Amino acid sequence: MNRRSFLVGAVAAACLPGAGLSGGALSGSAWAHVGHEEAEFGKPGDPGKPARIVQVVMRDADGRMLYLPNRVVVRRGEQVRFLLRNNGVIDHEFVIGTAEENRRHMKAMEAHPDMEHDDPNAKRLKPGATGEIVWQFTKAGTFEFACLIPGHYQAGMVGIIVVE
Repeated sequence: MNRRSFLVGAVAAACLPGAGLSGGALSGSAWAHVGHEEAEFGKPGDPGKPARIVQVVMRDADGRMLYLPNRVVVRRGEQVRFLLRNNGVIDHEFVIGTAEENRRHMKAMEAHPDMEHDDPNAKRLKPGATGEIVWQFTKAGTFEFACLIPGHYQAGMVGIIVVE
């Protein structure tokens, strides 16, 4: 699914009764497509500026899916360069968001399981692939990184970001 199709679908889904428009923002990572510069969980970082490197490995085995590490602590205002590697045998994602936003977006993914992410806060990787996300955490709180491919979150593919 390309970006334009995703945006059209996200806007259409947001117009459905009970769909997730919250505080005027689109649910899930759709905010990245409509020009918002900052979300509750921060904003895209500047790749040209220094950042703390956090390596995150995605794995799947024996019906379990997980991230290593599955908990990251950062300081408010800190910029982090997440270096991602999918060591699993199937596709996985890394989506930064609030727990509520990730759950709403997960519902959209159930309807569109082939939706791929390559947004400032989200990346989908094939087995053996690597990627990165540079993100600045501008507000204190507890946030998530999760794989929203149907069934992956439920199999344990979720992590916590604590911003102090």
